[in-house]
Amino acid sequence: MEAQQFLYLLLGIVLLDYLIDQTLDYLNFKHSKTAVPDKLKGLYDDDEYARSQAYQKARSRFSFITSAFSTLVSVLVLALGGFGWLDTFLRAYITDPIWLSLAFFGLLFVLSDLVNFPFSYYSTFVIEEKFGFNKTTLKTFFIDKLKGYLLAVIIGGLLGYALLWLVLQLGENFWLYALALIGGFMVFMNLFYTSIILPLFNKLKPLEDGELKNAINEYAQGVDFPLDNIFVIDGSKRSTKANAFFSGFGKKKKIVLYDTLIEKHSTEELVSVLAHEVGHYKKKHIVLSMVLGLAQMGLTLFIMSLLIFNEQLSLALGGEQLALHLNFIAFALLYTPISRITGLFMNVLSRKNEFEADAFAVNTYAAKPLMEALKKLSVTSLSNLTPHPAYVFVNYSHPPLLQRLEAMEELDSGV
Repeated sequence: MEAQQFLYLLLGIVLLDYLIDQTLDYLNFKHSKTAVPDKLKGLYDDDEYARSQAYQKARSRFSFITSAFSTLVSVLVLALGGFGWLDTFLRAYITDPIWLSLAFFGLLFVLSDLVNFPFSYYSTFVIEEKFGFNKTTLKTFFIDKLKGYLLAVIIGGLLGYALLWLVLQLGENFWLYALALIGGFMVFMNLFYTSIILPLFNKLKPLEDGELKNAINEYAQGVDFPLDNIFVIDGSKRSTKANAFFSGFGKKKKIVLYDTLIEKHSTEELVSVLAHEVGHYKKKHIVLSMVLGLAQMGLTLFIMSLLIFNEQLSLALGGEQLALHLNFIAFALLYTPISRITGLFMNVLSRKNEFEADAFAVNTYAAKPLMEALKKLSVTSLSNLTPHPAYVFVNYSHPPLLQRLEAMEELDSGV
C-alpha cells in the first residue's frame, strides 16, 4: 500500500471511530431520560434525580465538545503532515534514533497536555465543582501535573528506551522480548503500585483498630483470606466520590479503602464491599486479567512487528524517511479496530467477573449490605441509572446497577 492510501485509511479510521463513539454517546444520553425502573425508585427524590439528569447532560455535552475537538485536531495534524513536520524539525538537532524518538514523544506529550489543559481544568473546576464532587485545589491540580510529568519522564523514558533499543537491535523479532519486558513491568506495578506510585499522589495509612477493622479481619479469617494490609487513602483530597480496590499478590496483597467510602457507609456495607474484592482474588480474576492483558499485548506487538519497518507509514504521516516514532503512531491508529474488538471481549469478561464477585460476597457474607452499598455509591456519584444497552456492551467494565441488584436478589432468594 502506498503512503497516500495509508493516509486515507488512517483518516477513515479516525473519523469512523469518532462516529461510532458519538452514536453510542447520543443513544446513551437519550436513554438516560427514560423513567427510573420500579426497582430503583426511591433511590433519588425528585430534586436529586433532576440533579443527576443535569449532571449526565453536562458530562455528555462536554464529552461531545472534547471528542469533536480532539478528532478535528487529529484530522488536521494527519492531513497537513504535522507529525512529519515535527520529525523533520527534531532531526536538525538530534541524530541518535532512540533519543530522537524519545524527544519526539516527549514533545508530543507536552503539546498534547497543553492543548487539553483547558478541558481538564473545566472538567475539574467547573463541572465537578458545580455538582459538588471536586475537592481538588489549584495547588494540588498543578502539583499532580508536575508529578505526572516526572513519572512520564522516568517510567515512560526507561520503557521507551528499552523498547526502541530492542526494535533496533532485533528487528522484527523484537516483539517477544518486548512482551517479556512489559509482562515484568505489569507484575512489578501490580506488586508495588500502592507502595511506590500511589504515595506520590495520596496519603495511605493503615486502617485504625476498631469495629471496622475487627469486622474485616473476622470476615477475612472466615473465608481463609489472611489480610494484614488494610489501608485508607485520602480520596477526599480530590473528590467526594468513593471507591475501594485490591492490589498485589501473596504477602504484598493490599486492600485500599477511600476515606470517602468509610464516611458514607456502615460497617456491614464496607465489609460487603471488601467481600466483593476478596471474591475477585478468590476467583483468580486478577491473575486472569493480567494473563489476558499480556496475551492482548502480545497480539499487539506481533502485528506491530509486521509494520514497524514499513517506510510508507512514515511517509503517510508527512515524514521524509522511515522513522520508528512515526510508525508507532501510524500503527496505533491502524490498530484501533482490533483494539475495539479486544476491548469488547475484555469488557464482557470484566462484567462477568463483577457478577461472580458479587455472588461470592452474597454467599460468604450477605446480599443486603452490598446492595445498599452499591445503591449509595450510585446515588452519591449521580450515575446513570438507565444506560443504553449498546453503550453498556461497548463501554461498561461493570454491569449497570439494576442488573447487579437483580442478580443478587435472585441469588439471595435461592431461585
